[in-house]
Parts: sequence; C-alpha cells; structure tokens
Amino acid sequence: MATLLRPVLRRLCGLPGLQRPAAEMPLRARSDGAGPLYSHHLPTSPLQKGLLAAGSAAMALYNPYRHDMVAVLGETTGHRTLKVLRDQMRRDPEGAQILQERPRISTSTLDLGKLQSLPEGSLGREYLRFLDVNRVSPDTRAPTRFVDDEELAYVIQRYREVHDMLHTLLGMPTNILGEIVVKWFEAVQTGLPMCILGAFFGPIRLGAQSLQVLVSELIPWAVQNGRRAPCVLNLYYERRWEQSLRALREELGITAPPMHVQGLA
Repeated sequence: MATLLRPVLRRLCGLPGLQRPAAEMPLRARSDGAGPLYSHHLPTSPLQKGLLAAGSAAMALYNPYRHDMVAVLGETTGHRTLKVLRDQMRRDPEGAQILQERPRISTSTLDLGKLQSLPEGSLGREYLRFLDVNRVSPDTRAPTRFVDDEELAYVIQRYREVHDMLHTLLGMPTNILGEIVVKWFEAVQTGLPMCILGAFFGPIRLGAQSLQVLVSELIPWAVQNGRRAPCVLNLYYERRWEQSLRALREELGITAPPMHVQGLA
C-alpha cells in the first residue's frame, strides 16, 4: 500500500517532503481568487481524495507513528466535521479570536525561555516539560494540503498543533497506550473520522495487560472527560501559559487519570 500511495503523493505534492516549519505556513486566503487557496494547498478531486484516504488509513493503522499518513487521512475524510468545529469556534469568544488571529505553535513562535521561567505547575512550564520528557517537538506537524477551504485548513492545522497540549492536559505520555487514550478523548471532542478510526483500531497493537487496562479504566475516563469538557479548540493556550494546569483542568472539568500509564505499552 505504501508503494501504491507514494507515487500519488509525489504527483499531487510535487515536493519531496510533507513537512515544513509552522512559521513557513501562513493560512490566509488569496486575494486574487486564483490558484491555491493557501500556502501548500493542493486541490484534489473526490477520486484523488478517496485514494489518499484509503492509502493513508492503511498506513496509519499499520504504523500509528506515521504522522504524515495520519495528517492526510484527517484532511481527506473530515470536511463535514471540520465545518462543525469551525462553527463551534465562531460561536465562542475565545475560539472566534483564534480564528481571527490565526496563532501558530512552533519553536519559532514559542518563547521557550519564557516558558522555562514560569512557575512549576503552570500550563506553559508543564507543556515544556512534556516536550522535554517525551522528546517531541511542535515542529513535526505536517502542513495542511488537501482541505479545499482556507478557514477549515486552519482549523485542522490548529487541531494538530494543540495535540501536545491535550497530552499535557490529560497527563498522557506519547507511548502507544497514551496516544490511544488521547485519541478517544479527541474522538469524543471532535468527531473527526481519523480520531474515531485511531480510537477503535489503535488497541489492536496492545498487549493483553495494556488492553485490559485501556478498556476497563482508561477509555471510560477519556470518554467521560471528552464529553464533559468544552471544545478544547476554543482555548487560546498561548494566552494561558501562566495559568496553573490544575486550575485549567478544573475549568474544563478534566479529572486526573485513574492510573499512571508511562510504563505500560
């Protein structure tokens, strides 16, 4: 499947790689009404989107760490859901401000020194700790390419860039079990097909002990918190760095996880 998909991606993209730093990807509509709708936009037909969706779904299930395939799957299957999320953001004052200002999260937009200087327990400090402990970078999020609406393209880009914030809010590591738990939370929160797919099929890769813990404790906890919390895309995280993580969790109704999952896989 990877062999079949790769030529299609190369023909559509015309570029050797799928990722660019966030600072290079402004998501704003063109004023002349011609050509791509935003930076890196690649208009595709329904047939091309279907092929991309099928191939990326297979690769994402085979290897959940293929973030490029997960990204393509989200863009080619989530148009209707993205409209719902966009409308939720428009109706919320904080969400509407995010849509208007289009903030981006990357090493070029984050003041890492400021985050390091924040008090212990603050959102900014805990987010930075998450990045350090799990050895991840906000620059690894692929640019949006296949969404044929510039505002919806920003919505899915924002979703990707706050994914690590959700790990921080939920207290989940980046191992397979932690990612599946976050996917269940995201599936309830967003309804995006790629999140639902990852939530249901991700556990196939788990061992018996981790699967039992997931089904009996972690999924019910993630679903309950996902239903109770307001839309997490409406949070202007960059303006909440100094807020304590505990206070933010209380504001959102997010409870502590029922167990520590760092050592499980």
